Amino acid sequence: MKKTFITRFAPSPTGLLHLGHGFSALLAYTMSQANDGSFLLRIEDIDQTRCRDEFTQEIYKDLSWLGIKWSEPVRIQSQHFADYEKYLNILDNMDLLYPCFCTRADIKKEIANAPSAPHGFDGVVYPQTCKKLSVSEQTQKQQSGAPYALRLDMEKAIAFLKAKNNWPLYWQDEIKGEITATPVEQGDIVLARKETPTSYHLAVTVDDHLENISHVIRGVDLFEATHIHRLLQALLGFETPIYHHHALLVDDDGQRLAKRSGSATLKSLREHGDDGIELAKKLMDKS
Repeated sequence: MKKTFITRFAPSPTGLLHLGHGFSALLAYTMSQANDGSFLLRIEDIDQTRCRDEFTQEIYKDLSWLGIKWSEPVRIQSQHFADYEKYLNILDNMDLLYPCFCTRADIKKEIANAPSAPHGFDGVVYPQTCKKLSVSEQTQKQQSGAPYALRLDMEKAIAFLKAKNNWPLYWQDEIKGEITATPVEQGDIVLARKETPTSYHLAVTVDDHLENISHVIRGVDLFEATHIHRLLQALLGFETPIYHHHALLVDDDGQRLAKRSGSATLKSLREHGDDGIELAKKLMDKS
């Protein structure tokens, strides 16, 4: 029996959408239509210090302007912290997490004293400083009210899967074919913080599971993150979607379109009077 095609577009409302976002959303939408599937919209707003509702409202307007229709309800991540905490607790009960009290300055100092500093998807790989703390030291620091993050013990996680004869892990990418997951290269990633019971990696993995996503269509800039998501899927017993990591749109100078670089926003084009449907056709000609 053929599995229902369900995909999603999951922007973070930390700024206005640009043409690259529009291309990614349109690609996912058109692929869902071509497969008689469903297109979902998810607002990834777990970072409450940077996300703003006004940007969320502009996302709705921009996508509608491009002719995109999504299934309701829209999943708003900040309204589902209990879901992420549930699965975080599962990993904690598996003894796969440990508290990290390092500040960015602490990590920078530790790395400066190290002979080498490997990099992963989220930047420099964490040097496992707090992994050396005893249980009593961890408890004392937590009880003192010190801020902390919960990190995944990568070594324990992989050992757990090997003991279950569930290693190595793979995923299918529609562009690159079968990929062997190598999450160890990302180090002991953060899965939650004291004040927020989830991180991007945990939230997106849980959301894709709960929304029965069959195909994850997103930019190639998130390809490395999939190594982590595949690991979390295996640890939590989730099915693995098929992935499609598309090329990114670039400007005339060959630079990637990005919020921080001041790329033309969909809102500015929309308010200038451009035709969204015509723009959508032009963007899809690039696929």
